[in-house]
Amino acid sequence: MNVNPYLILNGTCEAAFTFYAQATGGTLGPMMRFDGAEGCENMPAEHRQKIMHTNITFGQTVLMGSDNHPDYPCEAIKGFSVSLSVDSIADAERIFAALSDGGQVNMPLAQTFWAVRFGMLVDKFGVPWMINCEKDA
Repeated sequence: MNVNPYLILNGTCEAAFTFYAQATGGTLGPMMRFDGAEGCENMPAEHRQKIMHTNITFGQTVLMGSDNHPDYPCEAIKGFSVSLSVDSIADAERIFAALSDGGQVNMPLAQTFWAVRFGMLVDKFGVPWMINCEKDA
């Protein structure tokens, strides 16, 4: 059994997932669009090129996402964070800096009692992240 977070974004999924792949080094999967999908024939033309489904693979973990369907607007992401565990201080610092660019740092990346580096941020797409490095490889 696997648990995979699924982000629903308000029209920014393509930009967000491209940004996440670049920032983390994760592998970006295909971007399936609403255009041509069954059940989306009556969707407004300006929304048809939005993302119906995509994903990024990080080792054994998959982060999935899509844009909202215009009939189902989504609210801001609240009550959870995407937690990314990395193997080195260098990776933690690089990824934290990349993801926080244009966003808001809630807890600067620093040593804690449980990790050599931990930090929290909300990226420029409104997605909360926690970056955790328990020990330097």
